[in-house]
Amino acid sequence: MKRRVFAALLIGSAVGGSLRLAAETSNEVKILAMKFDFTPDTVKAKVGQPMTLVLTSMDRIHGFKMPDFGIRTDILPDQETRVTITPQKAGSFTFFCDIFCGDGHEEMNGTLVVEA
Repeated sequence: MKRRVFAALLIGSAVGGSLRLAAETSNEVKILAMKFDFTPDTVKAKVGQPMTLVLTSMDRIHGFKMPDFGIRTDILPDQETRVTITPQKAGSFTFFCDIFCGDGHEEMNGTLVVEA
């Protein structure tokens, strides 16, 4: 009887700990793209912690490029595009739209701020 109780407690603790760890390390940031703008235009991350950027367009196809991380993808209207990164160094890194969307396109950029 004691073995079963101990085993149940041990398994329950392991499962609970795993779920808590998954919740703590799951970091999603939603970024909305629309003509000439990313919202938010500043995203914060921590060195060594994975994060997923969930990109959505409100109006048309936009591009998402973050050269320092080797990322390039399209953002399609009413669809999620997911990009997972694990920053390895602190600093500020630019991302921008690389599909021309009209006058003002050159202002469509943002910054990923990675803290130690």
